[in-house]
Amino acid sequence: METPSPKTAIVIGAGPAGLTAAYELLQQAGIRPIVLESGDAVGGLSRTVQYKDYRMDLGGHRFFSKSDRVMRWWMDRMPLETKASGILRYQNQIRAIPETSAPPADEDRVMLVRERKSRIYFLRRLFAYPIRISRDTLQKLGLLRTLHFVGSYLLAAVFPRREEKTLEDFLINRFGRQLYKAFFQSYTQKVWGVDCDAISAEWGAQRIKGLSLMEVLRHRLRKPSEGIAQKQTETSLIERFLYPKFGPGQLWQHVADCIREQGGEIHLGMQVDRVTIAEGRVMAVEARGANGQRVQFSGEYFFSTMPVQDLVRALQPPAPPAVMEVSEGLQYRDFITVGLLASRLLVHEPDGGRLKDNWIYIHEPEVMVGRLQIFNNWSPWLVRDPEKIWIGMEYFCNQSDSLWQKTDAEMAQFAIEEASRIGLLATADVEDWHVVRVPKTYPAYFGSYDHFSVIREYVDGLENLFLIGRNGMHKYNNQDHSMLTAMTAVENIVRGVRTKDNLWAINTELEYHEEKTQKSAD
Repeated sequence: METPSPKTAIVIGAGPAGLTAAYELLQQAGIRPIVLESGDAVGGLSRTVQYKDYRMDLGGHRFFSKSDRVMRWWMDRMPLETKASGILRYQNQIRAIPETSAPPADEDRVMLVRERKSRIYFLRRLFAYPIRISRDTLQKLGLLRTLHFVGSYLLAAVFPRREEKTLEDFLINRFGRQLYKAFFQSYTQKVWGVDCDAISAEWGAQRIKGLSLMEVLRHRLRKPSEGIAQKQTETSLIERFLYPKFGPGQLWQHVADCIREQGGEIHLGMQVDRVTIAEGRVMAVEARGANGQRVQFSGEYFFSTMPVQDLVRALQPPAPPAVMEVSEGLQYRDFITVGLLASRLLVHEPDGGRLKDNWIYIHEPEVMVGRLQIFNNWSPWLVRDPEKIWIGMEYFCNQSDSLWQKTDAEMAQFAIEEASRIGLLATADVEDWHVVRVPKTYPAYFGSYDHFSVIREYVDGLENLFLIGRNGMHKYNNQDHSMLTAMTAVENIVRGVRTKDNLWAINTELEYHEEKTQKSAD
């Protein structure tokens, strides 16, 4: 008697959501995944870009989650570095992680425990992020500006905006108008290209959650957490996190290798541009390879992490006009990182030492750069020469903008000039550069987003199609949220759950879906 062939799942995209889905399909469901990735590397936005002997993390990826399941998943793939001080203390902070664990098979495939530090660059000075009331802050702001901030916050606390329709409403209610204008308005406009009053308050509820000036003050009064599992701490206030020795792409490349070893397939350079549907199901997808050749892939299940707009455009026969209209109105922000290798930075710690920040938010309105990463401080293994400073100047734009149209050389020169203009570095100290562009990095909460339910209702009606991940769901998810959507989708298949509401519930409220489920069971 012949053994029946395993079922097949087609996974579009090899980022955190796509690779997690592929791995879990093999482990939990016995389904063979075929992953189709349009780029030339796995990891999506969480890949590590290597330039010569230097590595870049696009956007900066802290490996921290309030989900025990995700934390265990990461550490099962990449154990903590055994030489780390107090490793057992950290492990004990995570439920279901054994007190002792076998040493990693590969001493380079490990997680480092990193201290988190980020600040705001404003008025040519560094302020703690999130902004905190301290002697240092008061001295830098000055008495008059401080009084304006405090008075504005008290006014917002006593007379809040009752209905939070926009991100501006959300932020003013939590920080007051003056703090909002100084520390949120210009930066948010750099990121999204529109004013805060044009962005849905849902963005704040999802990304900023419970953060407020009062929560920052409470956090300062609490005893610092010694472990990794900082469950009672707002994500923006966490004090330490895990990080792969050679950047986030190291983890995802390892996951990809495991998928291949267990019988899954991963095809790079495959641009999916046709999704054939019939009788309420997806039947097959077609992709164009790097050589221009077209290939068709069929399966029983389909997972999509590609931008929703691209997915809807690929549907055949076409989606109803109402769905197409909303899809075409969706908007995205694109992302450019300019890596600069320098002999030094002009800004330093009070004791004269090098900056210890993972990233710095640039709130100077006369420049377009939004954030600065210092790759040395994510992992020293990202930098070949520890005497050099390897930074990433981050820009947010649209593909139609003049910024995106610049050549790489023009973009690098532009970044160097901006860094020099606001006193971050001297032009003569820059020794090398590298430019990386990522289209459709940030799904926007404006445009036709208010009518996204029209799209969701239609695609959820395709029984064997599962939208997962950031772009796949047009939700500004972190990588742990994206992974949870993939895990939940696979569980739905295994358990025969037909509704997809539990996928959309992830990262929509103050607690992760997993935590809410646990509490209801207690």
